[in-house]
Amino acid sequence: MRVLIVEDEHKIAQAIKKGLEQETFSVDLAYNGNDAYDLAAAESYDAIILDLMLPGMNGLEVCKKLREEKNHTPILMLTAKSELEDKIAGLNTGADDYLTKPFAFEELLARLRALLRRPQTALKNELICGDLTLNTQTYNVTRNKKTINLSKKEYALLEYLMRNKGRVLTKDQIISHVWDYNSNVLLNTVEQYIGYLRKKIDRNFPSKKSLIHTVRGFGYKISEENV
Repeated sequence: MRVLIVEDEHKIAQAIKKGLEQETFSVDLAYNGNDAYDLAAAESYDAIILDLMLPGMNGLEVCKKLREEKNHTPILMLTAKSELEDKIAGLNTGADDYLTKPFAFEELLARLRALLRRPQTALKNELICGDLTLNTQTYNVTRNKKTINLSKKEYALLEYLMRNKGRVLTKDQIISHVWDYNSNVLLNTVEQYIGYLRKKIDRNFPSKKSLIHTVRGFGYKISEENV
């Protein structure tokens, strides 16, 4: 899952980024409202963590502008203010939830996961494709009840495929959701990681049907059905 963090306090932004990356998220950073809007409008994110007080456009202005442009990416608003009026203003502008500073990272992570489980994104804690199961809380991946050990990037790729089970995903779509903006990723990098997954998910289970499929000329999908 790919997240945009918008926070003008660099230490806070870097701390959140580090924590989320340890939780297998792909993270981009913006330190002012103008850059935040440009990134959110141009890139595809699964969620945005947006500070209220920012240089340039403030968080309310960024949120309002994105919603006016029909960008429905879930937004978690951060604010150093605890006044009810500020919270109401954020929610009325289109934010999905708010968190008052200072906060524990564990609470931010829990609220972020709650946003990602909401109906508009239909994200679940346990993803299943045939006898393959991925638990987004424990990061445990099993097939035929046997544990599969994945690197963080392999896990992120598999999660994105399984959240879009049966749907063909292009290489560009995969890159935009699994790698961050500053990553120097080539199209053949996707092929390479698909190969890693195929070995662990399919080839290591020769008696089972293949789940990861190449749709020539289009991209990849994970499905119990043959292409």
